[in-house]
Amino acid sequence: MKKGYKQLLDEANAQVIAVTAADAASLHGDPAVVFVDLRDPREREREGTIPDAFSCPRGMLEFWIDPESPYAKPVFAEDKRFIFFCASGWRSALAAKTAEDMGLENVSHVAGGFTAWRDAGGPVATVEHKPKA
Repeated sequence: MKKGYKQLLDEANAQVIAVTAADAASLHGDPAVVFVDLRDPREREREGTIPDAFSCPRGMLEFWIDPESPYAKPVFAEDKRFIFFCASGWRSALAAKTAEDMGLENVSHVAGGFTAWRDAGGPVATVEHKPKA
């Protein structure tokens, strides 16, 4: 193995700004900030999410950021601050680094992820189960 997950995380954490859950909570509700939930739908349904967070499963990130992709999401073309989060901060660190490497600006992630957010008393919204059609 040329590079393991620990080295990838070290590289991401050296490049990307990590915000504490308390600092992230102080930014919640700011119209210039988009919280991006990278967790899969089952995690979101089980644990809830940050209210008004944009759901972007980690596996779709690159496709949704790239404006040339047929799957591009307009939210990533907005002039906003993007704060990524996952369950514990690992996926979000890697995702934030990838987003920066792709050219997305003003990117950070929540250190400790949604778990830290919830433990710090941040607001939590319920995510309803959407049955497959």
